[in-house]
Amino acid sequence: MAFTIKSPSDIEGMRTACRLASEVLDLLTEHVVPGVSTERLDQIAHEHIVQVQKAIPAPLNYAPPGYVPYPKSICTSVNHQICHGIPNERPLKNGDIVNIDITVIKDGWHGDTSRMFVVGEGSIAAKRLCSITYDAMWRGIAKVKPGARLGDIGHAIQTFAEGLGFSVVREFCGHGIGQKFHEEPQVLHYGRPGTLEELVPGMTFTIEPMINAGRREIRELGDGWTIVTKDRSLSAQWEHTVLVTDNGFEVLTLSAGSPPPPAFVGSAA
Repeated sequence: MAFTIKSPSDIEGMRTACRLASEVLDLLTEHVVPGVSTERLDQIAHEHIVQVQKAIPAPLNYAPPGYVPYPKSICTSVNHQICHGIPNERPLKNGDIVNIDITVIKDGWHGDTSRMFVVGEGSIAAKRLCSITYDAMWRGIAKVKPGARLGDIGHAIQTFAEGLGFSVVREFCGHGIGQKFHEEPQVLHYGRPGTLEELVPGMTFTIEPMINAGRREIRELGDGWTIVTKDRSLSAQWEHTVLVTDNGFEVLTLSAGSPPPPAFVGSAA
């Protein structure tokens, strides 16, 4: 499998794009309140990316083979929506959960990250799903080091989530990223340790587990983009872009407002 190894100057470009993507989420945090529409969140993000960051919102008009062009600048997936939810005028309600997924292009480099938000006062079950999904992402990240295998990442995520009674979406995965939005390798969120590609310094990819409170089966809505849980159970997702370093990993999509890593990660982050 051919994947790109980033040079030191490439990595600097990635660091900038990734930090900017995370800063959009910092900006949006105070706006995610009951009564706001995801359309309004999209407008705020678009204006900031284009006018302040002088960058490009990667999702806008993105059209991989077989897809109609994506019509918005961010993805907003609410409650049982797993991923690729399209912003609309429907107001968010107290207790909703929403994933906001940001990808910016700066000087040709892509930065990709997402966070979960609980709107107002969420239920204990919804908060637990979001928290466990966050820990699942970091358990995958913590496996990243030269000589490890992609299967190690997926295995860590799958065993943790399934061990707590949740399910892992199989049809969507993390991906290599750089001057292209989606590069090789694919980063599965399930698998067997010691399998798949070996990690080497200079690789950059996303880890973005989608964890369902119910069964893992999915379906696509008629808009051609939005993916939902087939049983309408809640779904959560977190995403970071990660660099394989000489002795471990660096999370590139960190900013002043990023939630801190879980205690089990230690200083490696």
